[in-house]
Amino acid sequence: MDALVEAFREIVGRRHVLTGARATRRYRKGYRYGDGPVLAVVRPGRPVEQWRVLQRCADAGVIVISQAANTGLTGGSTPDGDSYDRPVVIINTLRMRDITVIADGRQVVCQAGATLEQLERRLKPLGREPHSVIGSSCIGASVAGGVCNNSGGSLVRRGPAYTELALFAQIDATGRLVLVNHLGIELGTEPEEILGRLERGDFGTIRADQNRVASDREYHTHVRDTDADTPARFNDDPRRHYEASGSAGHLAVFALRLDTFAADDGPVTLYIGTNDPAELESIRRHLLAHFDHLPIAGEYIHATAYDLSRDYGKDLFWFLNRFGTGNIPKAFAAKSWFDGLTEAVGLGSFVSDHILQWFSRLLPQHLPERMNRFRRDYAHHLVLKTTAEGAAEARAFLESRFPSETGAFFECSETEAHAAFLHRFAIGGAVVRYRAVHARTVEDIVALDIALPRNTRDWFETLPAEIEADLEAKMYCGHFLCHVFHQEYLVRRGVDCEAIKARLLIELDRRGARYPAEHNFGHSYRAGEQTLDFYRSIDPTNSFNPGIGHATKRAGWEDHACCENGR
Repeated sequence: MDALVEAFREIVGRRHVLTGARATRRYRKGYRYGDGPVLAVVRPGRPVEQWRVLQRCADAGVIVISQAANTGLTGGSTPDGDSYDRPVVIINTLRMRDITVIADGRQVVCQAGATLEQLERRLKPLGREPHSVIGSSCIGASVAGGVCNNSGGSLVRRGPAYTELALFAQIDATGRLVLVNHLGIELGTEPEEILGRLERGDFGTIRADQNRVASDREYHTHVRDTDADTPARFNDDPRRHYEASGSAGHLAVFALRLDTFAADDGPVTLYIGTNDPAELESIRRHLLAHFDHLPIAGEYIHATAYDLSRDYGKDLFWFLNRFGTGNIPKAFAAKSWFDGLTEAVGLGSFVSDHILQWFSRLLPQHLPERMNRFRRDYAHHLVLKTTAEGAAEARAFLESRFPSETGAFFECSETEAHAAFLHRFAIGGAVVRYRAVHARTVEDIVALDIALPRNTRDWFETLPAEIEADLEAKMYCGHFLCHVFHQEYLVRRGVDCEAIKARLLIELDRRGARYPAEHNFGHSYRAGEQTLDFYRSIDPTNSFNPGIGHATKRAGWEDHACCENGR
């Protein structure tokens, strides 16, 4: 193993090979969950370097976890404990971030470390947008991470991140590393030639293959079927498992070819508040079934989530508002470095959270008064963003419904619209902050990412009293028009979180929910057998990211049938 680490240094340079618990902490410790020892973290700067590192890993028979921004919420981009049967190497791809625009801006080719924020900036002058924007739960996420996890995001018309056009490496059943070019772009024949031309943007013929698509082109009609007894999107859906798409790290991605989308000019944001969840469901069903123009986004915020984000996501809101999402990785890296330092001297890993929370109290009020007034009056909030073409029908419909006995709406100014979505997207970080600063009373977070059937009418959760008694707080938000919800439970100190999770899942099963909806299984959820068959087909030796979906971590999927919880 010492020789393997030295080989990595020769390939990428000594400063880009990290070893030891302190140096690797940022990469081996998940944003919310996941941690475990690693042999090394390797940060290649070129696709050819990535290939050479993978070759050494394949020859040595070690486990490879490919990682980009490490913003995952289910532990799927980090090790999970120390129960692996082989050493673990993390290959972090964030130094390889090139984006090549093709087909007059209608498509892009993104290298493995390109982020959504970077792609959004690149496309903006062209009047185009990527599949997702900002990241509803994990700000700073990578493009490849979204595709490999079939992430859905907040944009109603675009569905799960998906492509059938990818350049990736896999290890075949004999243990041989193979490069597969399914980009539909002529790049040569030999691996290093292909990857060198990718790096230089030296593209040959670019084929428009009608048999392979670069986005989910059916979702805008699929989501409108409000009478269907299945969810609109969820991670165990085999419709969107194809090579890199939905692979959950069981392949090593080098590049993806993706569709882009025309940006909507002059969007209008409408803010709805109600105390009757049935009122929101009636709105959802009507606009999906009858509107000529599908909205751009429909983000749900419950009162408890509103309060949590207002009080514990305030500094994140201000940071995003002032510095943008492009600086989030640097901020996370600095925080991780500081947390590693305080851990090393015995102060724990939450000192930075206490400092930031104290600082946030000094910041001025950040939310518009009309939003805060709606929070005082209403428990359920829906931020509805529509196109300029669809604004008239949306306004007319809402004016015919409100004000009602239980609800009202207002049309946002540009400042209010920006604040509403930033506030929504800060919720995920606020939950983590709450856990950190209330460690004496909170055992941990149980985070559930669920998809309800499209025909569900009674969508808002009512928990049994015995579960409520074990919770300090709970938070609900989500992509309401898709019936995808992020439900987070802050469990009281001393309560068994796994037992709480099991009881919550029983309730969700009773309601016909599927989970996870878009965060993928990671090490938090059990994958279905059809999904595990997909993983085994693309990674027959179980060399890439083993243990995902509670599968075995052992080489060759040994003992899969009797494996429990990945052990």
